[in-house]
Amino acid sequence: MNRFHSLDVFRGATVALMILVNNPGSWGHIYAPLEHAAWNGCTPTDLVFPFFLFAVGNALGFVMPKLEEKNIFWQKVIKRTLLIFIIGLFLSWFPFVKWSNDHLVFKPWAFIDGHGNQDGVRIMGVLQRIALCYFFASLIIHFCKLRGAFVVAGVLLLGYWLLCIAANPSDPFSLTGYFGRNVDIAVLGKSHMLHLDKVDGKMYHFDYEGLTSTIAAIAQVIFGYIAGNYIISKGKTPEMLNGLFVAGAVLMFCGLAWDMQFPLNKKIWSSSYTVYTTGLALIILSIMIYIIEFKKVTGWLSRFFDVFGKNALFIFVLSGLLPRLMGLIRIPNGVNAEGKHLYLTPLSWFYENACKRILPADPRVGSLIYALSFIAMMWFLAWLLDRKKIYIKV
Repeated sequence: MNRFHSLDVFRGATVALMILVNNPGSWGHIYAPLEHAAWNGCTPTDLVFPFFLFAVGNALGFVMPKLEEKNIFWQKVIKRTLLIFIIGLFLSWFPFVKWSNDHLVFKPWAFIDGHGNQDGVRIMGVLQRIALCYFFASLIIHFCKLRGAFVVAGVLLLGYWLLCIAANPSDPFSLTGYFGRNVDIAVLGKSHMLHLDKVDGKMYHFDYEGLTSTIAAIAQVIFGYIAGNYIISKGKTPEMLNGLFVAGAVLMFCGLAWDMQFPLNKKIWSSSYTVYTTGLALIILSIMIYIIEFKKVTGWLSRFFDVFGKNALFIFVLSGLLPRLMGLIRIPNGVNAEGKHLYLTPLSWFYENACKRILPADPRVGSLIYALSFIAMMWFLAWLLDRKKIYIKV
């Protein structure tokens, strides 16, 4: 089987961008392309997660035949699903303690916060969605094979669209009208969801990686598998390259056309969003294959992203663990007007005293420099692992 270095670079670039957009110096000072769309729409940041799910599907295209041939499909898929989901849940709860009135206290599974809101450990999240999408996509591919999986993906996308409309015909795609929010509240509970969105000044519990919106995300992994299978079967040929690019252009057009009826929306992972982002992923991947595999251009940029791709999930998890762990370390930073002591963490100290001061007139610059510095630190750790040939698989 031909080795496609471009697939490793694609996966690594996606992980690097995920870390970049999740770790700004200040959430209040971010350049527009590095922010998610407020609701409907699709920014460059909104491409990162679907691209990673697409890459998960690509990898399935290479791995699935081996799992079935060795008769270890169920063992590997169930083990991998549980590990990824549990790691995601661990990351949500970590570091299990928090500061309260200058004392470290245990962070309970569920509690009522100081404003009377239900709060607790978030059950769903990025890794949890990856786990569920991987599991269900693997089962669909295993039982339905290639063509059947394509049909099932189409049924999932159309069925999800119809479910949204049938549940609330008058207002199916708004935060307050989307049926999935109530399903998530009933199944997960308000204490275990995000509560970050406001409508007319009122706070609403809503989870961006909720259960119902995972339906369309499963199709994203299936499309990635189909693309990976196509790449394997056609090999490094112009026919394969042209097929990927044309399919990407067609899916982008279909996604934009569907947007007129089912808006592009990452937060509810709309079907149009799945189709559109899959199309973009195919086009970008075909360009990478052309540059790296056909033209043999492998400069510093491809090598930079390749390092991330070799320990993708581990580095992503580490990028979430470090800020949480650093949050337990408090550096005195004066007192506020009420006489309450203020503190910085080592990472926020670095942002406030180094990055932010580079161009005080535009705090977005310091916020971006912090994010890039964090990426550089993660890359160095990934490079050390690669240099020692340590590859941590889940």
